[in-house]
Amino acid sequence: MTSPDPVRKGRWLPLVATCLGTFLLLVYTTIVTVALSHIADDLDASFGSLQWIVDVYTLALAGLLMGMGSLGDNLGRKRLYVTGLVVFTLATLACGLAGNVQTLVAARAVQGVAGAAMFATLLPLIGLTYSGTDKAKAFAAWGAVAGASAGVGNIAGGMLTQFLSWQWIFLGAVPVCALTIALSVKVLDADARTPTRVDWAGIVTFTLAAIGIIFGFIRGGEKGWSDPATIGGFGAGAVLLLAFVLVERASAHPMLPLELFRKPAFDGMLLSAGGYYLAGYAFLPVMSLWLQKSLGLSSFATSLVITVQSVAFFATSALLGSSLHRLPARWTIGGGSLIVGLGNLALLMVGPDSSWPVLLPGLVITGFGAGLVSPVLPAVAMASAPPEHSGVASAAANCARQFGLTLGIAVLGTVFHHYVPGTGAGASPAAYADGLGAVFLLGGLVGLLGGVVGLWLLKRPVAAPEPGPAPAGMGTAEVR
Repeated sequence: MTSPDPVRKGRWLPLVATCLGTFLLLVYTTIVTVALSHIADDLDASFGSLQWIVDVYTLALAGLLMGMGSLGDNLGRKRLYVTGLVVFTLATLACGLAGNVQTLVAARAVQGVAGAAMFATLLPLIGLTYSGTDKAKAFAAWGAVAGASAGVGNIAGGMLTQFLSWQWIFLGAVPVCALTIALSVKVLDADARTPTRVDWAGIVTFTLAAIGIIFGFIRGGEKGWSDPATIGGFGAGAVLLLAFVLVERASAHPMLPLELFRKPAFDGMLLSAGGYYLAGYAFLPVMSLWLQKSLGLSSFATSLVITVQSVAFFATSALLGSSLHRLPARWTIGGGSLIVGLGNLALLMVGPDSSWPVLLPGLVITGFGAGLVSPVLPAVAMASAPPEHSGVASAAANCARQFGLTLGIAVLGTVFHHYVPGTGAGASPAAYADGLGAVFLLGGLVGLLGGVVGLWLLKRPVAAPEPGPAPAGMGTAEVR
């Protein structure tokens, strides 16, 4: 690939192409949250189906992100990125046209697979396209887009659902997807393929193990813990998780080298990453149902309430982000996770007679805590592993966050469903208060535990250098 001329016309178009793809794949982690109430009514969806609509997307991201990095090395990153965009566009269209919940869940799963292909190639593409000060500017712009996507997703989801319909949270993105494909094909430089061995067995066993475990939690909440399918889901998940460990141990080129787990700093980083993401964001779907089904807020008003958390996150990251890298990792990762846990406990003020303002202190505190963790997590992840595995470690941190969110939505949703039947229509204010109280208490305990683990296992000095480009094939992001 030829080095780009720093003064050539249109040199920022490749950045626009990659930032558009980043926006698309990350906005769909949040945009459906405030639309769930309308989806339930329109498609006669069960509570478990609503959980899958959110969960299956993040589950695909968590299960496939690391493996997609190796696939990008083999196929070429531009080819994999554009292929992911095309599949993502078709899946997004299918979501908008879905006439039943089964089709919507299936299309969301395909969306997640395509999103993983895009996510794994974005930073390497930017790193290959720019150099010098242009590279620094490009990564800064990309980080800003990645950070803003979640908040934009909440607002856009609320506006489109209220003023058009929930289908338009998908259909409205199709023209943007088409523009991104055309621009990417035209302006992104094709990179050389680097033949590497893809750990297909590791990818398949890890992803199926996660699906089995998540299915067990969601099914158990709906049908009972003694239901044969529930037991089968947990059993299959456990067996496949053991198979994943055996596969990785025997592989000459494992997706996730098991020796990394012998390092306390790596373990602490992963557990804190999953814990703060679960505690910080997994309660949002059930909170959205309470705001709309019980309090009667519109979709747009609900999105504005939830966005308070995003504003606190962005403000913290913007004001403190650069100085956080000079602090010990145990205080940023562990301390931030503790604050997220405390934010959940602040949300316990919700009662039968409460209205939406009672949520504001807890949302601000959880956003502040997450804003302490996210800016430094990629750098701490890379510093927690030997240099030859730094890219794997950063990708593993992203996977831990996505899996924490996926598991949290399943577990906290199951706890909530124990108190609030169906999708919440007609449930009493007391039932909602009890359900949310149990959710916030469990989320708070997870956040506090993740913080304590981080403070303990990261107690040895772990460098947190200023974040730079990820190694080829590995994606990192300072998102939520």
